Amino acid sequence: MQRMSQFDTALTALAQGYGILGVGVYCGAQRQKIREEEMKLASEPLPQEHNSETVFHTISELQNTEVEGLKWLNNPEIYTHDFLFAKAEELLDKRIKSGDSLACFLKGQLYFEEKKGSKYMEEIVNSTSPKARHLKFAAAYNLGRAYYEGCGTVISEKEAERLWFIAADHGNPKASVKAQTALGMLYSARHPKDLKKAFFWHSEACGNGSLESQGILGLMYLYGHGIRQNLKAALECLNQASDRGNVYVKGHLVEYYYKRKIYPKAVKFAKRTVEDDDVEKIAKATDCLPFYIARGLAMASFYLARCLQLGRGTQQDTAAAKKYYSKACRLDPAIAADLELTANHGRI
Repeated sequence: MQRMSQFDTALTALAQGYGILGVGVYCGAQRQKIREEEMKLASEPLPQEHNSETVFHTISELQNTEVEGLKWLNNPEIYTHDFLFAKAEELLDKRIKSGDSLACFLKGQLYFEEKKGSKYMEEIVNSTSPKARHLKFAAAYNLGRAYYEGCGTVISEKEAERLWFIAADHGNPKASVKAQTALGMLYSARHPKDLKKAFFWHSEACGNGSLESQGILGLMYLYGHGIRQNLKAALECLNQASDRGNVYVKGHLVEYYYKRKIYPKAVKFAKRTVEDDDVEKIAKATDCLPFYIARGLAMASFYLARCLQLGRGTQQDTAAAKKYYSKACRLDPAIAADLELTANHGRI
């Protein structure tokens, strides 16, 4: 599900003249047999997305746009956040008054980050206008997020599920893939969990190119989460996801090599993984959630530190070990604490 903020995406779409939501390349999934298997264990929760980029930052990056009416961007540093937001809103309002359905959709995206956009997305989802048809599924995906996160509306998991179904089942090459992954995460986060449905939707998303779902499928195979454990299928899926840049998967592969005492490979793979720990940059490049990227980096950092501390697969280096333990704590304090407790109990 980073990644540009919703405001970034809306303004970029405004400048370039097309809609939103990224799409990956095709990757295979063994689907029919998967759907019939027993579901067993738990998987990761669905985190809420929080964006750090500001309206000011977005407008600054768009200062060279050729869109008519944005000439005031030549010196963006003189404007306040409120001024820039009002300017973008004014431009979109003009397009809405001229009957531009896309502008209404973009205004909804603009307000999404500001916790106001649900009613605009609702208009697109319920619209019968042929002009709005190609926007309906992206709007349904985003409105589902609004209900799941409580952005401008009450939190409603049921309504989020309904809207993601709308987006997921209609073959939109962008919104549908994201909705399928969101549904997979939703079903694995519920209490009680429904991992059979989670596996089904991650399989659908993986088959349509979702890097995030491909990684989750590999982990479900690896640990027997909701599907019979299958090491061959797991490693095939995980290695493909890793090659495509899934950092969360990379962290789990480091753990896999370490636990099987393939220490030199664990060290080598961990070092490559933690070379770049810019979570936001990786999120934008891979379209994966920052939450999972940080967790994967923290896992790789911790196991690298453990190898350096104990001299496993590499020369012992206490100073370097402390550095990577600190990095793991900075990236994801919770996972670092869990791994430390596991180590203290002698389980790794």
